[in-house]
Amino acid sequence: TAPLNVYGSTKLQGEHLARELAPASIVLRTSWLYSRTGSNFVKTMLRLMSSRTELGVVCDQVGSPTFASGLADAAWRLIEVDAAAGVHHWSDCGVASWYDFAVAIGEEARQRGLLASIPSILPIRSDQYPCAAKRPSFSVLDCQRTRAAVGLPATHWRVNLRNLLDDMATN
Repeated sequence: TAPLNVYGSTKLQGEHLARELAPASIVLRTSWLYSRTGSNFVKTMLRLMSSRTELGVVCDQVGSPTFASGLADAAWRLIEVDAAAGVHHWSDCGVASWYDFAVAIGEEARQRGLLASIPSILPIRSDQYPCAAKRPSFSVLDCQRTRAAVGLPATHWRVNLRNLLDDMATN
C-alpha cells in the first residue's frame, strides 16, 4: 500500500486498527463501487449524459468497476466459509479506465432506453480534470485468494453493469 491522499491514508489506518483491536477480523477491500442507490459513477454519468452534449472523462486511471451486489455476496461468503482473518480483495473481473467505463455506461444505457442519445465522451488526462485529491493511476486489486476462498463465479464488470442497467430499465 502507498496511499496518495488523506482518504487512502485513513482507510489504511482503519485496516491497521481493525487488525490490532480484532486480530480475527476480515478487511474486504474493493474498487470503483456502484449500485442503484447512493452516489456513484454510474448514476453520475447517467445524469450528466442526459443533460450534456459533451463530457470529458479521465482516461489515465485504470481500475475494476464493482457492482455492490457482487461485493455483498462475497462478504457473506467470507463469513459463511469462515475465511482466514486479514485483508481480502473483491472486485468484478476486467479492467477499465474511467473513460472506458463511461463509454460502456452510455452504450449500455442507450440500448436499454435509459438515454435518448449518448453525448460525445472525450478522453482527458488526470491533470486536465480538477480534483482536490491525487488518485492512483492503477488501482486493480488481485482477487485470486478471495475468489478461491469464497467459490463465487468471476463476473466481468460489463456483465454486472448490464445487470444493473437492466434492473434500472425495468424498475
